Amino acid sequence: MKKILVTTVAAMMAAAPAMAELVFPSLSYRTGPFAASGIPFADGYADYFTLLNERDGGIGGEMVNVIECETAYNTEKGVECYEATKDQGALLYQPLSTGITYQLIPKATADGIPMHTMGYGRTSAKNGKVFSNVFNYPVNYWDGASVGIKHFKEVAGGSLKGKKITLLHFNGAYGKEPIPTLEKLAEIEGFEFNAIPIDYPGQEQKSQWLQIRRERPDFVLFWGWGVMNQVAVQEAANVRFPMENFMGIWWSGAEQDVLPAGDGANGYKALQFHNVGSDFPVFGDIQKYVVDAGKAAGAGDQIGTVLYNRGVYAAFLAAEAAKDAQAANGTSSITPAMMRDAMEALEITGAEMAAAGLPNFGPEFKVTCENHGGDGMAAVAQWDASAKKWNLISDFVASDASVVGPLIEADSAAYAAENNIEERCN
Repeated sequence: MKKILVTTVAAMMAAAPAMAELVFPSLSYRTGPFAASGIPFADGYADYFTLLNERDGGIGGEMVNVIECETAYNTEKGVECYEATKDQGALLYQPLSTGITYQLIPKATADGIPMHTMGYGRTSAKNGKVFSNVFNYPVNYWDGASVGIKHFKEVAGGSLKGKKITLLHFNGAYGKEPIPTLEKLAEIEGFEFNAIPIDYPGQEQKSQWLQIRRERPDFVLFWGWGVMNQVAVQEAANVRFPMENFMGIWWSGAEQDVLPAGDGANGYKALQFHNVGSDFPVFGDIQKYVVDAGKAAGAGDQIGTVLYNRGVYAAFLAAEAAKDAQAANGTSSITPAMMRDAMEALEITGAEMAAAGLPNFGPEFKVTCENHGGDGMAAVAQWDASAKKWNLISDFVASDASVVGPLIEADSAAYAAENNIEERCN
């Protein structure tokens, strides 16, 4: 029986290994300052596909081959990984980096390979009329900003007029993504908005938190990643900022972000676009068929953690699209074009999540030619330091389409004009 192949660019260039029929490259980062966040995602992504191979004999009778290529979250290395793997039957790319995503959008589109930037990347890629090969379902950064502001408004008693909201963010493409939405929401809701950047890798934030302590915002939104997350949570505790008014985006809300601060992190909030914890049947199967069988991508100790779950979710969505592509084309050996078409018609229902051992794991959503981003729903999770666990404290809530929609239209129209792209789906 074929197994998932994890290899490196050097090995791929040195030899031509026998490839499985369904190839899903993994642009991972197990090294560098973002490794603590990249490792559990990569493990979850690989382990779900290993589960399908070992338990089900692959997808539709075809074994899955995950080619893992180390990027260290470096954009140049990410592009090199793409170039080294794209001709090996790659069906789908998930860069897990906004910087890499921006560079790969024109390349993947020209090569006819779909890309899934789940909850990151270029937000306006939700507009399928302009971005034919990029998908960011089920949610994007502007959705996250909108849902976060909705929650703060609820906490504030129904009005944010006169309040101060600060965005503390990674000083790069990823961290700057929510700024246009927050500026627009500030106009509508009447709050005072400012943004405070954190330079990579973010291990020193005393000046930023002194500024926050001096300006005394009512709420802080946080767009961080990697080691800067735990530093931010610790500094917030040091200046005694109310944790219930401090909320991270979904990339700033994992166990490793809060555990180092101990009890000081209690009450910290984070947006999530999928459920949390290990109480789902799929994880029992992963334990049995993958971890206990000695086939796990990592140590097997991350099951149920936020970012491991997210890797599993990403692989689940890819697998469901692959199944749909097989069914639509009457073949188990699908092409990138077939995969793209299936992603554009993807519908995730509660029944499909339950059948995969992920009941109520995320909101139901449907993708169309015009809408590559789904319904933009997110929930709020809160950290319980005594129990050392995340708990969802809200339902999945839709973003404000009247705010996010026009921003997406404007940004995607500008991209189309700059790149001479004619709208499709007409």
